[in-house]
Amino acid sequence: MTRLSSWTTTFASLQWLFFIFANTVVVPVSIGLAFDLQPQEVAGILRSSLIFTGVACLLQGLVGHRYPIMEGHSGVMWGLILNLCLSASSMGMSYSSIGGGIATGMLLAGVVVLILGAFNLLVFIRKVFAPMVMSVYLFLLTFQLVFIFFKGMLKISPDGTLDLPISLFSLGIVVLVSLIKIKGGNVVGSFSILIGIIVGWILYLIIFPSEPSFSSPSDTGVPIFPLGMPNLNIGIITIVFIASFINLSNTITSVQAASTLLNEKPSQGQFNRSYLLSGLYSIGASVFGLVSFAPFSSSIGFLESTRIFNRKPFLIGGGLIAMLGIISPLSRMLATLPLTVGNAVLFVAYLQLFGTSLRSLNGYVFNSITIYRLAAPVLIGICIMNVNVAYFNHLPILLQPLVSNGFIMGVLLSILLEKLVKWDEGSG
Repeated sequence: MTRLSSWTTTFASLQWLFFIFANTVVVPVSIGLAFDLQPQEVAGILRSSLIFTGVACLLQGLVGHRYPIMEGHSGVMWGLILNLCLSASSMGMSYSSIGGGIATGMLLAGVVVLILGAFNLLVFIRKVFAPMVMSVYLFLLTFQLVFIFFKGMLKISPDGTLDLPISLFSLGIVVLVSLIKIKGGNVVGSFSILIGIIVGWILYLIIFPSEPSFSSPSDTGVPIFPLGMPNLNIGIITIVFIASFINLSNTITSVQAASTLLNEKPSQGQFNRSYLLSGLYSIGASVFGLVSFAPFSSSIGFLESTRIFNRKPFLIGGGLIAMLGIISPLSRMLATLPLTVGNAVLFVAYLQLFGTSLRSLNGYVFNSITIYRLAAPVLIGICIMNVNVAYFNHLPILLQPLVSNGFIMGVLLSILLEKLVKWDEGSG
């Protein structure tokens, strides 16, 4: 691994800080708002999230898989929890009842993962998530994240119309970061994300001085089970438990992709240590009202953009994130970052993930038959992502959150196709 200069390490660490923060801040806020929590509770969850994320990154980087891969709120679980919350009224359940069921499902999944990991019984995860399933996973993750951050960089006015000046400004940030990456060379291009965030933040404050930025209110501490006390809502528990195991595929995808970038071969021990930490994180996240954690496969897009694979800046960035949560005035200061700017920069970073998805198909040759093993789960998953959740209201209530989640359904379909169809026989 190339040794970095002190200046490069400093700027790379700040880049990791902003990347982790921008990926973290919106999740606890959206969950708090969805569950109609008080501002103080939302602030407490945000503080817990920053501390937990920073510590999780440090542990994974030091004793887990030991790669510079962000550990953060799982997009799969985030979408599922929001879907469950949106379905609360049709289910006839209170937010606290649904939140309690989610907490129980995450606790149960965390305990089971710890037990299986302790006895080295999680090797079946890699058998279930075959290489083609991982390719489907990467494509669906790319589309899901691009949808999220594209919508996030557009400003919607209270009357539901597009705020054109701010939205065009966000598109300008996308162009700026892309040009820096393409034309900036190895040195400047490596810091395109950091430059985009800082320049975009400053210009936003100059051009739109009257526009409010996100800021968290002062908090009184870290809340325990803020979404609801654990209960025995079997339907919610089952769905969250299943999704939690699908969430483990993040580890496989992230570690394998990172090892490819670094020209290494990951050991089963790296996977096992990462699984065990994920089990602990699932238990901790349920207690503090957070979305389940997982290695961010999207970090590969970040690494592809920066081309800085050294672990030291990542560890420093994780430590700084934890400090932001501990020293709440610092988190409130950084929380003034306009979310449209953060989303615009992340949109560019995650475009790189599409290249990772394409490279995962190396060695596959498709014909008019075998193309279905990729096209069917990816395109059906994308279709479901773009269908109104209300269209699934006629299904059994407890199936709605699962069936309406395009990511989960696409991955499950890919697993079934790989297990039930002998694709080699159709390659001739």
